[in-house]
Amino acid sequence: MNQQKINTVAPVLRMVLGDGRFFPIVRFIEKQPQHGLTVSLETDPPEEMARRIRKALPEENLSARVVCVEAVGCFQILPWPKGQGGRAEGKIAVVTGSAQGFGLEIARGLAAQGAAVVLLDINEAGVKKAAEQLNNQYGSDTALALKVDVTSEESVRQAIDSIVLHYGGFDVLISNAGVLKAESVKTQPVRDFDFVTAVNYKGYFLCAKAAAPILAVQHKARPSYRSDIIQVNSKSGLRGSNRNFAYAGSKFGGIGLTESFALELIEDGIKVNSVCPGNFFDGPLWSDPENGLFVQYLRTGKVPGAKTVEEVRRAYEAMIPMGRGCMTADVMKAIYYLIEQEYETGQALPVTGGQVMLH
Repeated sequence: MNQQKINTVAPVLRMVLGDGRFFPIVRFIEKQPQHGLTVSLETDPPEEMARRIRKALPEENLSARVVCVEAVGCFQILPWPKGQGGRAEGKIAVVTGSAQGFGLEIARGLAAQGAAVVLLDINEAGVKKAAEQLNNQYGSDTALALKVDVTSEESVRQAIDSIVLHYGGFDVLISNAGVLKAESVKTQPVRDFDFVTAVNYKGYFLCAKAAAPILAVQHKARPSYRSDIIQVNSKSGLRGSNRNFAYAGSKFGGIGLTESFALELIEDGIKVNSVCPGNFFDGPLWSDPENGLFVQYLRTGKVPGAKTVEEVRRAYEAMIPMGRGCMTADVMKAIYYLIEQEYETGQALPVTGGQVMLH
């Protein structure tokens, strides 16, 4: 199996056999079937490969169930299950950090709006359970679960390869995986700073690096096609955060990556943006009774005079003009906007209830 060739051929087939809005699932199969259309391709660039495939597959055969490519292998063509509707219908979306919390809610929201979702997380049991639930609810090809360590280039690359083998490509990467260690700059261990930086900053880079070539191939095969990389950033990426410098620094850096990636990748039809949510108080990042931010902030004295977790929470709610924390539905609207808006890239979009306002 030549994964490098599959990573070109499968996305090209997906684009060629689609109608511009809906693209089939193109699944690599190890065993060559008795029946199927065979295409001979040389080491052509994606745009030439697309031309050759269109020429080799007459219009009446574009719905062929199996297409075999010499020296590469065979691909099962599964039509996209139209009809569910929703703002993400027809999209294949990859969500990192989706075993729980915000990432899982994003994956569920996308699936409810008609997308197929790939759940990536270092917590393999968590994403497998979530994917099983989504497949039971929306259909067997709705979700794929993969274990990934976003700080490892090899782990991320293997995950992207697995996605191409299973779906033939994807349309949206949501880089959500993130961690937080809150402490004073006077006392924070270097290992904690390195851990936050590796997941939040380096992890975003590695995911974008692995995803961009696949998305670029799809654009070359169908020049009108656009895709999205969306980083889930934070209001802490827009202004400093007291005794939370490692997290804020990684998020400031993430916006720098977003703006830089956007300038480079637009030539490949890839829009790159960040969503900057306010405080997601009800998720495990904030509310976990052992390591949540409310507990951490109580321990480190970040809220002067606070004696309980509830007092810390009320203090943070009082900082927000709209009087409540951010919810998944708020962020989902921002994500859908960025996907649907063709004339937007390199932006850091606040979803903060007025707590942070752009100038």
